This record gives sequence, structure tokens and C-alpha cells, in this order.
Amino acid sequence: MSTQTIARGQAAENTAESFGVTPVNKVKRVHERGRYDRKTVYEILDAALVCHIAYVIDGRPYCTPTSFWREGDHLYWHGSSASRMIRTQGQGVPVCLTVTHLDALVMARSGFHHSVNYRAVMAFGTAHVVDDQEKKLRLMDRFIDRIYPGRSTLIRQPNTQELKATTMMSMEIEHASGKIRDKHVADDEEDYAGVPAWSALYPVTQTIGAPSECARQLPGLERPEGMADFEPGTRLDELMTLSYRRTVG
Repeated sequence: MSTQTIARGQAAENTAESFGVTPVNKVKRVHERGRYDRKTVYEILDAALVCHIAYVIDGRPYCTPTSFWREGDHLYWHGSSASRMIRTQGQGVPVCLTVTHLDALVMARSGFHHSVNYRAVMAFGTAHVVDDQEKKLRLMDRFIDRIYPGRSTLIRQPNTQELKATTMMSMEIEHASGKIRDKHVADDEEDYAGVPAWSALYPVTQTIGAPSECARQLPGLERPEGMADFEPGTRLDELMTLSYRRTVG
């Protein structure tokens, strides 16, 4: 999708290829960085493990970090049935779910032009409780497998108390937009020759380390086949993307 198309604006209606631009999701600051196509928005979401969910209780804003995943146009997360977040969201309130990947630190020749490279998404919708118990169990397995492919078949299934203590939430994406900065230092032209300040870009990645096995591991157990991609040094965002594709499709 061209930046010219984004700058001119798009239809307000969602389509199979993109989210419509509305007052809710329109990127206003540095609008050329905005992305509304579903492919880009979904790629940013699927590469993430943690999101932040904003909601309002009695006129006061709250924002809670939690793990999540996507299936089609729906986002899912879970929490303690007794938590303030879940009890509030279970009433069917509007929420905003955000994801950010930090990709680089950018050192410029002025404080104003220091920046970071990033990939971010803001998704808007209404939170709902997943009441169907069969679907809830399936989603619990999917949550485990989305991070660790195939692991739900190797571990104990949740018991009655664990199911009661856990609430599964869902949100259909009603509006969404992505925003990406992926360039090098960008200074005012006169500063390149006029300001003797060392400038650079530092790439930033989050990677998997070597596993530290449980001290009470049963003898004879080996790392499951589904964990083959969990090699030290593997980027977390790439690993989450691989796990998502293998589990969800």
C-alpha cells in the first residue's frame, strides 16, 4: 500500500484487505508511517507475545500487560476470574489493545531528531467473555501451542478449579492501524556538516537464551520436537511468528 494512498485517506469501511480509516484508528502524527492493510497489521500482532490492553473503570484509565494471540479478526487473552481487569472487561466494555516491537535506537545530531525504529499496532473493539466451555478449553490449548507448538498434548489438562479460576476473553477487531519507522538517522540538512556529533543506529533485538532445566525433571525426558526452533540467539519476534504459523496457520 503506497504512502500516497494512506496520505489521501481510505474508505471508512473495513474490507478483506484492509481496515478502513476512521477517526478512531487514523494515524495523524507522521501519517506516512501509518499502515492499514491487514497483512501488515496481522504480521505485527502475530510476532508479539505481550500486549497492553487499555480500558476505563469509573472514569479512570487502566492499562494492563498480558499475553495474547490472534485468530482471524479476533484477539484472545485470559486472566484470573477475580481480577479487576477481567471483571471489568467481562461486562462488554470498549478496549484498546496495543503491541510494540522496538527495532533500533537512532542517535541524531539534535535531541529533536533522536528516535527509535519500531513496529506498532493499535486495535480497537469490545471485550467479551468466552462462555462456551468447549471453546474455552480449545482456546486454552491454542494459547499454549501458539507459543510452544504441540505442547498442549504433552501436559496435564486444566482441572475444574483451574477452569473456574480462569476467564478467557475475546475481542473482534473493529478498527486497527499499524505504524512503522524503519529508516536511519534523519537530521536537518544543515546539521550534517554543521554539528560535530557522532551519530548512529543501534539495532535492538530480543532473543531466546539457553534453557535452564527444572531441577525436578523426570529422568529420560528430552526437549520436545515442537521446541526445535527455540535455539539460543533466535529472535523472539521471528520465533513467535513461526509458532503462530505452525499452530494457527
